[in-house]
Amino acid sequence: MATPKKSAARAAVPQVEPDLPDEIPNATEAIVEPAMEMQETVRHELEKAVVDTRAAFVKAKASAEDAANAFEASLNAAKDGVIAFSAKAFAAARANAEANFEFVKASLAAKSPGDFAALQSEFAKKQADAAAVQLKELAEIAQKTVVDTFEPFKEQVTKSFKIAV
Repeated sequence: MATPKKSAARAAVPQVEPDLPDEIPNATEAIVEPAMEMQETVRHELEKAVVDTRAAFVKAKASAEDAANAFEASLNAAKDGVIAFSAKAFAAARANAEANFEFVKASLAAKSPGDFAALQSEFAKKQADAAAVQLKELAEIAQKTVVDTFEPFKEQVTKSFKIAV
């Protein structure tokens, strides 16, 4: 609460309204308007940056998913190729073992050294032919496995470069 002395002192002081030049409201407008424009420009640029960042994120995410899918397809192709190669190698080993057992049985039944030599020569020729066929089949499986394994990567790299360019 104001004391009577203070109230009388305040009443004695004349209240003066400042005489402001007419330019001051214009000066305020001159400052406020560019500040508002700058604020709008900054807001617009930030919104644009957010949109661009989201678009880049979507592209990066899609690329990462495509790369993961390519990697998975490559692993599956490699797995299938290794299984096929192993099965073919096992079948070749089994066929060779059976041929060796047959040769041993036939050689035990040979009546003369000449018969044995003929059996040996025939067995060697058959085994050489069988080995050539087996190696050719294994090489075809290995080549197909390599191509199938790296094809998804090749497609992904090609696609990535098309997007980047």
